[in-house]
Amino acid sequence: MNRRIASDWQVFDPKGRRKYLSADERERFLRAADHEADDIRALCYLLTYTGCRISEALALQRHHFEPTLGRVMFRTLKRRKTLFRSVPVPHDVGLMLPHAGHSDACLWPLHRVTAWRHIKAVMDRAGVDGPMATCKGLRHGFGIHAAACGVPQNLIQRWLGHSASTTTAIYVDAVGQEERAFAHMMWRGVVAVH
Repeated sequence: MNRRIASDWQVFDPKGRRKYLSADERERFLRAADHEADDIRALCYLLTYTGCRISEALALQRHHFEPTLGRVMFRTLKRRKTLFRSVPVPHDVGLMLPHAGHSDACLWPLHRVTAWRHIKAVMDRAGVDGPMATCKGLRHGFGIHAAACGVPQNLIQRWLGHSASTTTAIYVDAVGQEERAFAHMMWRGVVAVH
């Protein structure tokens, strides 16, 4: 993503609707994923807990997961040269990842469109509708959630595989927790409108 696009991109669509999953939507999505086949459930959890792109998840091979270190190595897309990045995953998510098959075989032998349809179906069952009900909505939700939890911007940038810090800054700016805290301090003592 070049700097011009990164600076023009925002977490809302042209109609002002969020492009990212809220905490409640994310939880509903994962609950719906719990009713899927093991491989699709694992894919849903991986996308949610790592913020990876769908194509990055589909390119994963068994040797890209290091269970003792609790991390997944993604080949970062949208880069000219081959670059891998390490993203931590919770132990329980790591246990879900398919371990069968040859180490050079992809964990999910699915076409990107087929995988996208699976994710969309889980979103539908979870009652998540709108521009956030996509694989990218999970990715953006990961970035927003990380920023809201105070994860340093350089780590979010590394985990998401962004080449420019300006792209990652959008998630940090969107959270606005500090902004709400300042506004709350400003409103303290102000009489509420009746």
